Amino acid sequence: MFRYNVRGENIEVTEAIRNYVEKKVGKLERYFTDVPDATAYVNLKVYTEKTAKVEVTIPLPYLVLRAEETSPDLYASIDLVVDKLERQIRKFKTKINRKARETGVPERNAEVLVNAEVEDNEESELEIVRTKRLSLKPMGSEEAVLQMNMLGHNFFIFEDAETNGTSIVYRRKDGKYGLIETD
Repeated sequence: MFRYNVRGENIEVTEAIRNYVEKKVGKLERYFTDVPDATAYVNLKVYTEKTAKVEVTIPLPYLVLRAEETSPDLYASIDLVVDKLERQIRKFKTKINRKARETGVPERNAEVLVNAEVEDNEESELEIVRTKRLSLKPMGSEEAVLQMNMLGHNFFIFEDAETNGTSIVYRRKDGKYGLIETD
């Protein structure tokens, strides 16, 4: 059974909103045979331009389900987020089934998600259609951002000159840049 932590920014979380969130996110429990003891973190934001953003994060022992959606209607955003989370669960189930078929050994997480239906068209979505090989050049994060922009990509992998580790810079939805560093 999921527990719910529903927070609102620039909006009061009324009982009706809380019930709607619990009803919609609670539908995800049908995908699990033994519903994990997990907390669904739901963050509701309303902006001055009359848009509503809904973020849902459900950390599970073997997977983190996370989705966010912005639309003019708060309830529509909740529906869209739940749809995204359902697709994530089905993709995870497809991945587990494929791995079990290839290795002949059932994945231990498969028992938890046996109720997830797998559609044939989703299996083809996970197909890798191109592989690239690259050698990482040592550089700073600012140079990596410039390289990424010159290539017209949304992310760029490089060897950090300071740490000698592999790092990734990426363009965020807000137009700013993020950096992922590895250990």
